This record gives sequence, structure tokens and C-alpha cells, in this order.
Amino acid sequence: MCGIAGIVSLNGSPERLEKEIRAMNHLQSHRGPDAEGIWTDHEAKVALGHRRLSIIGLGEEGTQPMTDGRRWLVFNGEIYNYRELRQELGTENFQTSTDSEVILLGYEKWGEKVLDHLIGMFAFAIWDPQERRLFAARDRFGIKPFYFTSSNGVFRFASEAKALLPFLPTI
Repeated sequence: MCGIAGIVSLNGSPERLEKEIRAMNHLQSHRGPDAEGIWTDHEAKVALGHRRLSIIGLGEEGTQPMTDGRRWLVFNGEIYNYRELRQELGTENFQTSTDSEVILLGYEKWGEKVLDHLIGMFAFAIWDPQERRLFAARDRFGIKPFYFTSSNGVFRFASEAKALLPFLPTI
């Protein structure tokens, strides 16, 4: 079990963005006691957070948010057929032995149709700074949770609803 979180904002300060993603990560700290990662793009007003429970790629190679040099990924779950997908995508293209990287390279090759290739339980989000686009998905059965909210020009997502609660508008 890992925890993912993210913010895509049309407004707000970079300082607030970083403070919020850290708070969201903290509220999910029990989901990933092995490591914490945060990535922010202050210009685009995007932040990604990850709490890691190490299962595959136990060393630093599994650190998230993960990048392929262009896009950024946060991922919770397990891709059961990642070894087969590595072969299909060309093992020489990989920097790690993680199932996370299969999602990134699969997205590069197939776009959103990467979902047609993934067998497993997962929730993930990919931010593409060049396209200024967030692509988020979860497995067909919803085994891995993906909660989200959108209000006042800010889209937030997390593995647990409680990570979103402090940022919901009050009535």
C-alpha cells in the first residue's frame, strides 16, 4: 500500500501549493512508511506527492514522484504483467526495474491506451508539463482508491478522502 496525492491549481501561490501537498502526504503517512516524495512545478502550479511502501524496486530506483525526463508519475499499486510489458517496450529503454516505470514508458508509447495493457491493481496520475495535462486512472475494479475534488479552480486527488478534507470549501 502506498499513498498518492496531487494538486493542479489555476491560482494560488507556490508556497501554498507546497504546504498543501506536504499536508496531504502527511495525512496519508501510514500508507507509506518507507519514503516520502514531493515534486512541484511552481510555474504550472502543480504538485505531486507520494508515500512509499517498498515492494518492487526496493532501493532508490523506486522513488516517486518518478520521471522519464519529461513526464512525472505518482503510482499506488502493482502491475502484475510489468515484466512482459518491459519486454514489449524494450528493456534497453528502462532505467529501473520497477513496475512504475512501465506505466511511464507505456504512456509514452500508447498514450491513454496504456490502460488496455496494464493488468493489476493500481491508481496513478501522470503530469505532462509540455502538454500541461494530467492523466489519472485506476484499475477497472477500483481496488486501489483514487479520491478527487475540484473547487475554486483547484483539482486535488489522493489515495484517501481524509487527505482532501482540509481543503474542501465550507458551507
